[in-house]
This record gives sequence, C-alpha cells and structure tokens, in this order.
Amino acid sequence: MKHSEAAAGTQPENRADRLSSTEDAHYTTQMLGIIGGSGLDNLHNLTLGDRRTVTTPYGPPSCPLSFGTLAGRDVVFMARHGERHTIPPHRVNYRANLWAMREAGVSDIAAVFAVGGIAHGTGPGTLIVPHQLIDYTYGREHSYADSLDQPVLHVDFTQPYTEAVRNALLAAAAKVSIPVMGHGIYAAVNGPRLETAAEIDRMERDGATIVGMTGMPEAGLARELALNYAALAVSVNYAAGRCDSASQIDLELIPAIMRRSMAGVCNLLECWVEMGQHD
Repeated sequence: MKHSEAAAGTQPENRADRLSSTEDAHYTTQMLGIIGGSGLDNLHNLTLGDRRTVTTPYGPPSCPLSFGTLAGRDVVFMARHGERHTIPPHRVNYRANLWAMREAGVSDIAAVFAVGGIAHGTGPGTLIVPHQLIDYTYGREHSYADSLDQPVLHVDFTQPYTEAVRNALLAAAAKVSIPVMGHGIYAAVNGPRLETAAEIDRMERDGATIVGMTGMPEAGLARELALNYAALAVSVNYAAGRCDSASQIDLELIPAIMRRSMAGVCNLLECWVEMGQHD
C-alpha cells in the first residue's frame, strides 16, 4: 500500500493523487492503529512510548496520537472523542483523525464503537463485528475530495469494511474465547440525542441491526485513504422501543455496561495486535 512521503501537516499539491481505492491495497500490515470510542478513551494495556501532536490540512485531530506497544508490537491509539471525552459525535474532526493516522504510518485500523442493539441478540454487552452500514448522518465533512479544481474522486464502497481486518478481529476473539457476532449492519446517525422508537423501526425495516453515532464518515474516509479498516461494536443498551428500552432507555446503566465490556475489548485488541499480519 502506498503511503504519503510528505511530512505531517504538509498540504499536498494534488490531494486527489494521495487518495486511492482499495483495489491498490495489498493488505500488508505496516502499523496497526486503534480508534477508541465511548468507554475506550485509553488502552489500559498499552505500554506508552510517546505522544505526538500531528498537524493536518484539515485542522487538529481529536487528540495527540499515543505511540506504544501492545503485546510487544508497535501500535498507535487515538481517542475519537478526545482524551476527556468532550467532543460530541457530530463535532468529531473525522478527516483530521484519519489523515493523522495515515501520516503516522498506520495501515490497519480497528475502530471501537458503543452502539445500541436493534436486532435480537444484540443486547447490552454483546460484541459485534459488522459487515455493512447505512449512513443516516448529515452536515458532516464526508470526503477529502472537496476541491473544485481537482478531478472528482470516486471510491468503491460496496463492502465498507476490510474483510481481512474483520476476519482478523474474529480470529482474535475466538483465540481469547470472547463471544462476538460476526455480522451486523451498522446504522450511523448524527446524535448526540438518542433515537425515537419510530426512527429505530425505520432503521430495522432498512435492515439495520445496530445503531451508533460515529460510524460515518469515518469508514468512508478510511476507504478514500486506502486504509484497511474494520469496526468492533459494543452494545451498551437496547435501542429505543426494544426490550428493556421499550418505553425509555436507562442512561444510568450504560457506564457500568461499558466498563465491563471494554475489559473484553482490550483483551481482544491485544490478541489482534499480537497476531500481527492480516494478509
């Protein structure tokens, strides 16, 4: 996979030349990256080397990148919502985040999300590695191809997640005996409010099985940068109108569910890193 030779923060002369489809990707791991979502603002099992602030043409990323080792292998970690979890989903600078990861030499990304469960079997504590997504977001910067004096960029997004990374996450889960659903359709919504029961009914009719607020444009931007990218979703509640959320979602229960679930997520990610190559 071809990565930028420009220094971090350097504006390329022709941005479209820096972008490509996954047809050019060979799934050869150079550096693993982890993007933590709600409940995973830091990796407790990461041996920290240093933290670096990366400048990008799109402004600052959510936080400095944490460079360290996990299971003896180099890894880069970023907290999507900032180190103190102060950035709401619709204000995350997704373009800067993905660009910073790519500038750091990251080739493969496991992105962690807290979600609500729509389908049967996706209740609190369930881990899901989705295979598809539906984008309901609006008003976000969805592409790097935003210049009127450059050729229009098109990328194939038929399969939004890199199958090699998905399979590696599933293999890691099996190795550490953590139950994971190997398929799911992620509905990406704007937030930060939760959904109405009618909205969830609509998403279920569309085929969605889980719902979250940060899945897009992150996945699409990763594809534009030819990054190998997959999602690891953690259900922290049933979605509106479902099961114990039939009349109301009990927000006070979510932090405890996050804490319990993220311990397993950290173990799974450590195994994923230890397994290394995903080709």
